[in-house]
Amino acid sequence: MSIGATNPRPYLEIKDLNVRFETDDGIVQAVSDSNFTLERGKTLGIVGESGSGKSVTSLAILGLHRARSNAKVTGEVWLDDEELVSATDEQVRKLRGGKMAMIFQDPLSAMHPYFTVGSQIVEAYRVHHPGVNKKVARERAIDMLARVGIPQPERRFNDYAHQFSGGMRQRAMIAMALVNDPKLLIADEPTTALDVTVQAQILDLIRDLQEEFGSAVIMITHDLGVVAELADDVLVMYGGKVIEKGPALDVFQNPQHPYTWGLLGSMPRLDRDVRERLSPVKGSPPSLINLPNGCAFHPRCPYAGRNGDRSFTEVPLLRGDTHKVACHLSQEDRTQIFQQEVLPNL
Repeated sequence: MSIGATNPRPYLEIKDLNVRFETDDGIVQAVSDSNFTLERGKTLGIVGESGSGKSVTSLAILGLHRARSNAKVTGEVWLDDEELVSATDEQVRKLRGGKMAMIFQDPLSAMHPYFTVGSQIVEAYRVHHPGVNKKVARERAIDMLARVGIPQPERRFNDYAHQFSGGMRQRAMIAMALVNDPKLLIADEPTTALDVTVQAQILDLIRDLQEEFGSAVIMITHDLGVVAELADDVLVMYGGKVIEKGPALDVFQNPQHPYTWGLLGSMPRLDRDVRERLSPVKGSPPSLINLPNGCAFHPRCPYAGRNGDRSFTEVPLLRGDTHKVACHLSQEDRTQIFQQEVLPNL
């Protein structure tokens, strides 16, 4: 590399992303100062309770908050050297469904009930390939239905969403998302409401298709088992903020934030004897209109009093090298608490 040359920008880079919604009750601080990157071929798992900002972040990347008059998005979203927050609606629309696509949580509501599944996949393809005729687009749609494991794709092409089972609808949604070979795929709770066998099939399908297309994948979920199965890196969100992020193996084997400890403690384990009930995170997630002062997690944190009043007055910064955490506890305290109090109960 020549002197003065800079490293290329990651395929996806989020810088100081903030999302606010103006409501009659006040301003909802849905996402605050979010920063992360993702390379092609890698999977990022975003975890946290409902209302933590996971889905809002993904919709901001896709530019889907633009349709809401009460939404304000600031910061930078770089996709393959294109900045999306400052881009025009037309520029983002050309990228959405082409370079980036999303698998929604509920395919039955995401797919139109009055049009066949095949016709919707054809439309998604022709929007980004206007010179392609209907016959070629139909063949492409049938091929995608076959590749996601839908039997008799030629016949199912003419069926409506309500004629598919839950697992088949999710496969059809994946076919629609991948029909234009997107380089960024966002999956928002893709296995919700599916039985465990179908869940495993969907996860295997996403992994296989990622290897085939070389896509960068964001997996949004509250299911840590899904993240452990697929993710290269993990980002933990709470109260609209990133509070821990790092390589998946590090986050699972050596979690640093008390909230992450709580998430892991509330997850059933099949590799250990069941000795007692699971330990849920006590309390409720904070209101995004009236966030607590200081660390947003302090009302639920059993260790908030171990650092003077900092947890109650000062917002912790995300610090660290490859494994970052936003917590006022010292590294010594976190290590001691994890080894002596948390690990024995995981």
